[in-house]
Amino acid sequence: MAFDIDMIKNTYAGLEAKVNAARKVLNRPLTLTEKILYTHLADDLPKKPFERGKSYVDFKPDRVAMQDATAQMALLQFMQAGRQSVAVPSTVHCDHLIVAKSGAEEDLKRAIKTNEEVFNFLSSVSNKYGIGFWKPGAGIIHQVILENYAFPGGMMIGTDSHTVNAGGLGMVAIGVGGADACDVMAGLPWELKMPRLIGVKLTGKLSGWTSSKDVILKVAGILTVKGGTDAIVEYFGEGADSLSCTGKGTICNMGAEIGATTSIFCYDEKMAEYLKGTGRADVAKLADEIKEHLRGDKEVYENPDKFFDQVIEINLSELEPHINGPFTPDLAWPLSKFAAAVKENGWPEKLEVGLIGSCTNSSYEDISRAASLAKQAVDKNLKAKSEFTITPGSEQVRYTVERDGYLGVFDKMGGVVLANACGPCIGQWDRHSDDPNRKNSIITSFNRNFAKRNDGNPNTHAFVASPEIVTALALAGNLTFNPMTDTLENEKGEKVKLAEPSGIEMPPKGFEVKDAGYQEPAKDGSKVQVLVNPESSRLQLLDPFPAWEGSDLKGLKLLIKAKGKCTTDHISMAGPWLKYRGHLDNISNNMLIGAVNYFNDKTNSVKNQLTGEFDEVPKVQRDYKKNGIGSVVVGDENYGEGSSREHAAMEPRHLGVRCVLVKSFARIHETNLKKQGMLALTFADKKDYDKIQEDDVIDILGLTSFSPDKQLTIVLNHKDGSKEEFPVNHSYNEQQIEWFKAGGALNIIRAGVNA
Repeated sequence: MAFDIDMIKNTYAGLEAKVNAARKVLNRPLTLTEKILYTHLADDLPKKPFERGKSYVDFKPDRVAMQDATAQMALLQFMQAGRQSVAVPSTVHCDHLIVAKSGAEEDLKRAIKTNEEVFNFLSSVSNKYGIGFWKPGAGIIHQVILENYAFPGGMMIGTDSHTVNAGGLGMVAIGVGGADACDVMAGLPWELKMPRLIGVKLTGKLSGWTSSKDVILKVAGILTVKGGTDAIVEYFGEGADSLSCTGKGTICNMGAEIGATTSIFCYDEKMAEYLKGTGRADVAKLADEIKEHLRGDKEVYENPDKFFDQVIEINLSELEPHINGPFTPDLAWPLSKFAAAVKENGWPEKLEVGLIGSCTNSSYEDISRAASLAKQAVDKNLKAKSEFTITPGSEQVRYTVERDGYLGVFDKMGGVVLANACGPCIGQWDRHSDDPNRKNSIITSFNRNFAKRNDGNPNTHAFVASPEIVTALALAGNLTFNPMTDTLENEKGEKVKLAEPSGIEMPPKGFEVKDAGYQEPAKDGSKVQVLVNPESSRLQLLDPFPAWEGSDLKGLKLLIKAKGKCTTDHISMAGPWLKYRGHLDNISNNMLIGAVNYFNDKTNSVKNQLTGEFDEVPKVQRDYKKNGIGSVVVGDENYGEGSSREHAAMEPRHLGVRCVLVKSFARIHETNLKKQGMLALTFADKKDYDKIQEDDVIDILGLTSFSPDKQLTIVLNHKDGSKEEFPVNHSYNEQQIEWFKAGGALNIIRAGVNA
């Protein structure tokens, strides 16, 4: 039986009436996305439809999920909210703090020992507040959610941008920062700008070397890393129904790389089969009873241009395998053109490591298809010429694929099985390398491939492909190999060709697991003590941020003018810094150390206006803070792209940055800044970015009359005594302005509970 079945029953019980009522408000047929959004409103239905891309709407999600790196700060904030238990079903998943190095068993033991303090904290705080806890080794949060919690027609939020994986089971699942999670766990409405809708019509059927992964690799190439910002992508059509449930999850998962709020598929037979196969036949039965409400209305899919803001059509029968990269997940190459691209661009042809698995490609189907190639390799006397690693998505998947012999096949091919965790995908990879800065190529079935993302080396050219293509290229040891056309030389000197991969969607003997790794919370958490050592370097209780002083902000120093791509990895690096995710002051020592300074093209080197010397970004900002001086961070397009990483907003706030002014924001990061009481502003005229000088002292005017849709004014006081001023935009509504005035949303929650 499924977790939280009563909650699911309650959601479904009122769904039909709510959908019909929403259809009357909109006075037209509804997309699946609209059905779920309008049936999860925190308040009554509006008199007229919300405006896509403009209206801020309060929602009531069904559940919350948190991974261990972000859960620390989310729960430290929740502890300040004054509640006895969480208001909605919530879970914590220990998957990010496990470093991949030698293999699953050794890596897991080392992680448990190294992170004992953090895991004990998360376990005890979960136990106290009624939160389900998934132990280290249980699996990657998004795969565990798909296997246990996701349900068609539901809504959830998670403190990780790839929460959207649950869209593979017909759920609106949205990545958020910890403050948002704190709101929902505290029983408050959750606010989201009403998303735009992008429809992707899939026709035909996949075959041969092409897989579900290639769908999102193609879409990323079309929409780019920012093309899905403030939009939900809804997949439909005969092609969509033909995809496996976990294949749908793969597509939704990597939708985070196009900036999409989330992605979703309609409920179908494939989802029902997966629910039954993962012990949730009761959910499938309930969903079948209302299945017409778990899909968009028929008229929508007959005339999608009338109902979506943008429509893309992809014929799966004609879709070619793709490889994306390097350094960005949206640089899409059809396999037939990739070898030429490698040569023309001078990318390292030798492939050093192939990595499969992760939260997006670690299903039974993925592993079985990759294993079919590994078996061919064994049978045809081929050995992997590259290092080859396999990351199962969950203990349930790992146990089952081991039982069915797949892991043994990988071993014979030369593969190494890593822990059921995020490891190499997020910089938690202790890579074996003779030179950590050497130019080299790797290929993964992961979702994100920014510079330094995997191993910390800025010269590692990381490419993204399906597990099948990764496995084939690992056998070749060369990026220019095309398994659809080329041959390989085996250990006997014979030319052999790989046959098309084959796989099984669901295990014929069913899933099996001895210990899934789940810890149920105490029925009464009032007696559970959550202890945080004041001397700890890993955990630190939070102090409230100060409220706005009630005046315009003047005399702010320019901290950094960031040039080009500035993701949350640039603002708050992961990798070795993950260990400080529960200690705001310590992790703040990585603030913006990866951002490129516009004025010298260097990272972690900015001018201290008090001394005239260049120093590390956090050190300069700490000096400003010590002297009671606020500062401004200036950025380029899509600032804060990538992870939901809340620390990227909390660190500047903690160190005294008052405003982040950019050409454009990624959705989650902009919200995170607002939640922490920061000013998140955008240039009204993007050319004004060029006016910012290195020694500028900056004033922000208009705050005493701060209101929605009313511009603020930036005054640049240049070193030569001249001044320039220009208007800037913001997207704050009345509620968000109150967050700013109070010094952060948490201060308002705390005040409300204590009133």
